[in-house]
Amino acid sequence: MNILLLLSLLLSVLTLFQNQIATNEGSPLSVTSFKWSHSRYTPQTPEVEGNAPQRAMIPQNRNFSRNARVNDPQGSRDPNQDTLDGRSAAMEKSVAESRAPKAEPVDGYAYRIKVQNQHTKAVEAVFWEYRFVDPSSPDQVTRRQFLCGVNIAVGKGKELEAFSRSGPSDVVNVKTLNSGTPFLESVLINRIEYADGTVWQRKAWNLAEVKGSYERVLHEPWLPNMCKGL
Repeated sequence: MNILLLLSLLLSVLTLFQNQIATNEGSPLSVTSFKWSHSRYTPQTPEVEGNAPQRAMIPQNRNFSRNARVNDPQGSRDPNQDTLDGRSAAMEKSVAESRAPKAEPVDGYAYRIKVQNQHTKAVEAVFWEYRFVDPSSPDQVTRRQFLCGVNIAVGKGKELEAFSRSGPSDVVNVKTLNSGTPFLESVLINRIEYADGTVWQRKAWNLAEVKGSYERVLHEPWLPNMCKGL
């Protein structure tokens, strides 16, 4: 009985490793681990800009006093906020913020990978994709592609994270659900842009296939430590 239990556990471990394959295909940026999970993301609400208070001729705005204030401790209150114009601007901003639409949480999926820079150059941008293959339909491949603006020094590692509303598959296969067999997962590094302007790109991948989404994300604000979906 103990032997059967041990064989069962060993088979489960082997199956887990078989379901996750990091395919580097000669990439100098190696993938050391990867995973995905259900997630909820709350978009950042754009900051409401109020009218800047006019510089009234208060004592603190005279040349001597203004120059002295340069050495004030960080976080010191700006005396201009206490003027009539300053208080009016603050009230206007408060009203605008209360009327601004609040961002609603979005349900989706988080994709995370850990990479190691094995090249002699610092990395500035990484194009990568998370792939899912349905075991019951091997020809059915789902790809989730992402772009990360990063700073990975020579010999250093980094965790890359992305959020997407799209999950492992656009089509749910009943056979896969009934069998309990998970998707076959893999990660590919498609393109690496280095700090010196040089580029490494996977042979089977072409930047043109994500041209539209690439141009779109370049004009969107970047969130700290977050990759963008392509």
